[in-house]
Amino acid sequence: MVQALDCFKAYDIRGRVPEQLNADVAYRIGRAFAAHLKPKSVVVGFDIRLTSQELCAALSRGLTDGGADVTNIGQCGTEEIYFATSHLGYDGGIMVTASHNPADYNGMKFVREGSLPVSADTGLLAIKDLAEKNEFAKPALQGAIDFADLRGAYLAKLLSFVEVDKLKPLKIVCNAGNGGAGATIDMLEPLLPFEIIRVHHEPDGHFPNGVPNPMLEENRAPTTAAILEHKADLGIAWDGDFDRCFFFDENGRFIEGYYLVGLLAQVFLDAEPGAKIVHDPRLTWNTQEIVAAAGGKAIQSMTGHAYMKESLRADKAVYGGEMSAHHYFRDFYYSDSGMVPWLLVTALMAARGKRLSQLVDERMQAFPASGEINRTIANPEALLAATRARYESAAIAVENVDGLSMRFDAWRFNLRLSNTEPVVRLNVESRGDEALMREKTAELLDLMSQA
Repeated sequence: MVQALDCFKAYDIRGRVPEQLNADVAYRIGRAFAAHLKPKSVVVGFDIRLTSQELCAALSRGLTDGGADVTNIGQCGTEEIYFATSHLGYDGGIMVTASHNPADYNGMKFVREGSLPVSADTGLLAIKDLAEKNEFAKPALQGAIDFADLRGAYLAKLLSFVEVDKLKPLKIVCNAGNGGAGATIDMLEPLLPFEIIRVHHEPDGHFPNGVPNPMLEENRAPTTAAILEHKADLGIAWDGDFDRCFFFDENGRFIEGYYLVGLLAQVFLDAEPGAKIVHDPRLTWNTQEIVAAAGGKAIQSMTGHAYMKESLRADKAVYGGEMSAHHYFRDFYYSDSGMVPWLLVTALMAARGKRLSQLVDERMQAFPASGEINRTIANPEALLAATRARYESAAIAVENVDGLSMRFDAWRFNLRLSNTEPVVRLNVESRGDEALMREKTAELLDLMSQA
């Protein structure tokens, strides 16, 4: 009898352990990955969750029984798997992680050669089908497992994005959320002119201070408090597998990821005038204006790492950013990193001689935004139809690139169904009119409450 595996999602695997994901399922996923992609070599790693090492071992057995050689780089961040796959020239990479999900969850993220993502559109459903059937032929050769430490090469790659001798001394609060970022920060600190203030630094899969998800407002207070207590220059917080990073200015204010996309776009356009920049459709005006003013080309992509990476590669863009704090870099194998962004921001602060607040305040005033608001809606399709009917006659433009986007003279919004959670996400922005932005946000939330 075929066992349905509901831990497979659009981009990756996420499931509760052991009900949805366990050692048996992980082994079958390894066999299926090997059977579908037929890799000769695969690099694997795992995050700090209590079940990650066990799942990684079972996954590795499945890969080797499928004929692939496996290199285990140990506890790491997701971006280290992207790095290792391309740096070593391997045929694939798998990270065992559930990022910011609750402690009783785990999951996996997959790439193939060149750190190309494997998602529902590019092989994940085929792997799911094979894992569910669990009917595998005996391979001609048994693969082997070895272990490698690539941290030195990984750190060198990170530092290649900045000129270290031009960085200025800064006091930085780093909140790893008891996830995996702390180990990388410890290795970087001696190489940089920064004083690091550590918050929730030690990796702990019990998550004693809550799941590492700085998108949740209740998780931001410790970072803000440490910035104010230590009179720090800025703060940075990460999710569990640190492929996303979040910024706080010297006043402890959380900076929406939207404004970091524009800031990082400016960094690359300063270095490469006319470069292409990829952005998601949720909030767009600030990024588009910055890119246009610098003579670059802004390219809109659907939300999600698989789509963003595809756009970057297809258009040979230098950088892509999502307001959810995923930042993608051509020179990081077209992959996302949670370490490269903060290094670039500190370099920009040094080059401009400005604080983070000074770098973003003008843009926040020019394009005030609601930040992403999530609501669980019983009938999301009906909500989208009702919203379109309410606003379509007054809209200058209507897009369906990713959910429903509507643009008016002085404001715009995007309303979309999440690809990873059972929620609808709303984003609203205006042209220099915070009161209008708040008014329209309240109006749309009222409409959502009636759905």
